[in-house]
Amino acid sequence: MAKTHVTTTINGEPVEFLCDTRQTLLDVLRDELGLTGSKEGCGSGDCGACSVMVDGRLVCACLVLGVEAEGADVETIEGMADGDKLDPLQQKFLENAALQCGICTPGILIAAKALLVKNPDPSETEVRYWLAGNLCRCTGYDKIIRSVLEVAADAKGA
Repeated sequence: MAKTHVTTTINGEPVEFLCDTRQTLLDVLRDELGLTGSKEGCGSGDCGACSVMVDGRLVCACLVLGVEAEGADVETIEGMADGDKLDPLQQKFLENAALQCGICTPGILIAAKALLVKNPDPSETEVRYWLAGNLCRCTGYDKIIRSVLEVAADAKGA
């Protein structure tokens, strides 16, 4: 089958790749571009482990075709830190032990970042609602929610 040429921006860098028209964005990120931070938990958009931002919108990369990234701005977990300097969310997740096995963590971090961009001062209910599409089987969510709220409070106080 012929592959399609796609030109896009991923984590602020221009990227070109070839992909089958049936390949998901998740498969392209992981298999074609070596960006393995986003995980496949379900392949049906139910778990959020593959969450990425496409043109500022939170999406499950397993539900988006790679060819749909043409001309888009894609943000993945690999673009969250600035070199060795962690994003405040990443740092707070470490400080609060808000991660365990790590399968869900990249998707939750991307979703939390998307929330804080949209709503820099969310309530606990808003955080829980926003992250409801990201499933975790290990942590019980309390440390995750607390971490997001602490980052929001720190940003508000700064």
